[in-house]
Amino acid sequence: MPSVLVVEDESAIAELIAINLRHAGFEVTLAENADQAQMAVDAVLPDLVLLDWMLPGQSGVALARRWRGEVRTKELPIIMLTARADESDKVAGLDAGADDYLTKPFSTQELLARIRAVLRRRVPEALDSAVEVGGLRLDPSTRRVSRDGTDLKLGPTEFRLLHFLMTHPERVHSRAQLLDRVWGDHVFIEERTVDVHVKRLREALTPARCAQMIETVRGAGYRLTQQVAAPSA
Repeated sequence: MPSVLVVEDESAIAELIAINLRHAGFEVTLAENADQAQMAVDAVLPDLVLLDWMLPGQSGVALARRWRGEVRTKELPIIMLTARADESDKVAGLDAGADDYLTKPFSTQELLARIRAVLRRRVPEALDSAVEVGGLRLDPSTRRVSRDGTDLKLGPTEFRLLHFLMTHPERVHSRAQLLDRVWGDHVFIEERTVDVHVKRLREALTPARCAQMIETVRGAGYRLTQQVAAPSA
């Protein structure tokens, strides 16, 4: 489930955006100003930022420039969402580092389409294409995981973890790599947290007899293998 940070000081607009994004399957964090936005990014690197230009204190354009100048955030996808509609403003926003620029008032459907377009360019594996490995099928658009007709119940973190492993099968991923790719570069989570969620993921996969697809590679990390036990007769 891709995460979006919405930086918007008008609460009514922020809530409207958040409701529509959550309905479309995104995780949403809200920030009212540049300081709150920076704190949110420092805590968890989102998949994308919707950034208003006119914020209290530091402007969205200045914030975008700051993020583009830092190693950790230089690739952070940013869509400017602002009432400033002049061509010169659009040029300034894009030159500051925005990947796209959308003016208010805006269509919710267009906003969602632009978000998906930016994510396709930056993180194609985070979108809606279903993936299947060893008979195990995961569909991000419906958030369903199943095998041989058995639907499996996964928590949000286990779903993201399985999605990442299924889109990178047979590769060994260290705990640090999984934290970066699944938890969004969260600076406060310890690596042993990965072990806890791998255990929960295996438990969730047990009813479909595919828990053993998540392999522990001693001294290296975890990988998802296509080998799975045949269903019982």
